[in-house]
Amino acid sequence: MSTPQVSRPWIVLGAGFVVIALGYAMRNTFTVFYPVLVDEFGWTRGVTAVMFSITLLVYGLVAPVAGGLVDHFNPKLVLVSGGLLVGGGIALCSVATQTWHFYLLYGVVVAIGLSLIGVTPLSTIVADWFPRRRALVFSIIIAGFGISLVTAPVFQTLITRFGWQHAYVVIGVTAAAIIVPVVLLFIRRNRLPASHAAPDAMPASTTPAHDWTLRTALPTRAFHIFLLISFCNMGFAQQFSIAHSVYVMQDTGYSPMAAASVFGTFGIAFAAGTLASALSDRFGRTPVFVSGCLLASSGMLLLMLAGHLASILVALLFCISTGFGLGLGPPTAFAAAADRFHGRNYGTIQGMLILSCSLGGALGPWVGGALHDLVGTYGLAMVIDIAILLVSGVMMWGIQRGRAH
Repeated sequence: MSTPQVSRPWIVLGAGFVVIALGYAMRNTFTVFYPVLVDEFGWTRGVTAVMFSITLLVYGLVAPVAGGLVDHFNPKLVLVSGGLLVGGGIALCSVATQTWHFYLLYGVVVAIGLSLIGVTPLSTIVADWFPRRRALVFSIIIAGFGISLVTAPVFQTLITRFGWQHAYVVIGVTAAAIIVPVVLLFIRRNRLPASHAAPDAMPASTTPAHDWTLRTALPTRAFHIFLLISFCNMGFAQQFSIAHSVYVMQDTGYSPMAAASVFGTFGIAFAAGTLASALSDRFGRTPVFVSGCLLASSGMLLLMLAGHLASILVALLFCISTGFGLGLGPPTAFAAAADRFHGRNYGTIQGMLILSCSLGGALGPWVGGALHDLVGTYGLAMVIDIAILLVSGVMMWGIQRGRAH
């Protein structure tokens, strides 16, 4: 019996959410494994954080390719390959004993796999089912990234009970065993005309002037600004917070399990922020994005001023404010970019924005770890993070709505 056409877009969207949540959970294993690896091998924080920077950089470099692959080939094949690589790479981290092992397995293999099942290919596939509700699609897809952060206490429990090597195996194999069947059963490209893709869709906020390509988008002023926003907000600021928050809380006196559990609230708040970003369809991209920057920087400032005060209230307020604020950013910015540059080649355009995110994201964790090694605290790194958040808000405010040049 065939699936009713009215429900198929939501089935594809739901499957995309599951794949995103599991895929990014694999990358976000770093958050809880980071302190464990430093203690196990005696490496510095900066050297260890390089593995996270490498995975973000490789992820970004492959993202435009991944977008092009789903534009031109069977998306099931692309996504299944990604699921096997991301799960297998994490599982193989169990046998790593040198920094270069982690740089290769986690930094390269996991990154390539995640690019193939990440935001770029999945948002490209799912957006075709909802051509008039872009912010909704981006918000739900990226909410999966927020939910991936909730797995931190689960990962910490596995490490505590079974050791970090066995935890890597269980996590990687489980992810691949779920991602592959979900893709094969539920992910498919929309072959219907746009008018039939989402019968309940709202009117589009912006109609592209023409069918954009990466070549025509690159010279425009607006695209340059979107690249910088991606680098600052979704890149540097977001990944600095994800990479170092658990360590910051441990430095203030939390046990590893307590820090991981509190950080789970960050993931919930991030997911809530991404869902709330759908309000930008109604109230505009700029007000929602700027609000997110202010909330995220306020939470970071609170944590920084609290110093070594191991207060559950301070930690929760940081996770809620910064998580929610950072969650508002990606879907709102991506929807704003899609308003201007959507078309048959948007997968490649989206991939270029993801590349910029990854360049900033690769820098953020390394800067945080290196500055901590240099001055002994995260204070200076937090000041830089707050400044970058505020700058990204100013840049979005400076974009003239409806203009792409």
